[in-house]
Amino acid sequence: MAKCDRCGRVENMPYNCRYCGGTFCAEHRLPENHDCPGLEEWNDPTGVFDSGFDDSVRQPGGSSGIFDDIGIGSVTRTGGPLAYFRGNVSFTFLALMWLTFAAQWAVILLLGQGIHNALFTLQSNHVEYVWTWITSVFAHSPFSFWHIVGNSIVLYFFGPIVERRIGSRAFVILFLVSGALAGLGFIGSTILLPPPELSPVRVLGASGAIFSVLGVLTVLNPHLRIYLYFILPIPLWLFTLGFAVISIFFFLSPGGGGSIAHAAHLIGLVIGLVYGEHVKRRGVNVPEQLTFGGGPGRGGGRRRF
Repeated sequence: MAKCDRCGRVENMPYNCRYCGGTFCAEHRLPENHDCPGLEEWNDPTGVFDSGFDDSVRQPGGSSGIFDDIGIGSVTRTGGPLAYFRGNVSFTFLALMWLTFAAQWAVILLLGQGIHNALFTLQSNHVEYVWTWITSVFAHSPFSFWHIVGNSIVLYFFGPIVERRIGSRAFVILFLVSGALAGLGFIGSTILLPPPELSPVRVLGASGAIFSVLGVLTVLNPHLRIYLYFILPIPLWLFTLGFAVISIFFFLSPGGGGSIAHAAHLIGLVIGLVYGEHVKRRGVNVPEQLTFGGGPGRGGGRRRF
């Protein structure tokens, strides 16, 4: 037995929508009857999967999307060598985080800390290094293993759910834009807010982007039940509120919370909450419970988030 994501009716033999993955009763089983957001992820005139990266189905004769615009659309369609990445962006980003972590250590060992900072950390004295706006999102403190582990756990559990609901393309934009703005916002806060930071400030980590994903999911289903450390059942809104309160407390405290960029957490969360409200108007639903464990640790020599 399962509850319909649309009307809440309990069904003995529910239907699972192949577009969005939701569970529905007989009345709402068709995509058009539950305002299925997954329809935006499919170009299916002949049963071939196509994600939101390809707009050709909605724009006949027009550009066929981001991937086709750069000449690789054919290899990302079903059956192509890169087909996995359609609909699996959250797992792709998870892999990129760990690959970047390995690359960070290689650069430190072979080229030194200075080159590492220029490649992977967003710095207040070198904001013009625009590549670090993105690389810093995937990079993590190389001296704090729990930094990347905590972010990985949240992305692994929450990322795919949000991606299925908003679409792969929107997830890419949300993750990258919120991560970059969180880092830049933190740099700006250390310069503009009293007392101003006089020495150069560096920041790296995916927590700003992770918090935006968390914010979207919290708006879509604040009562989603998660199992903290796989044991303690709590509603998602309480989990999000707890992290927000901690971030606000340390952001306002003298010293700004040590090595953790709490301002970046808050910026990412606000972006996620605002975008979540936008998505919620489309009638998007999420599961009723989720198993989740872990949390970011402390340590490391530079600001991380």
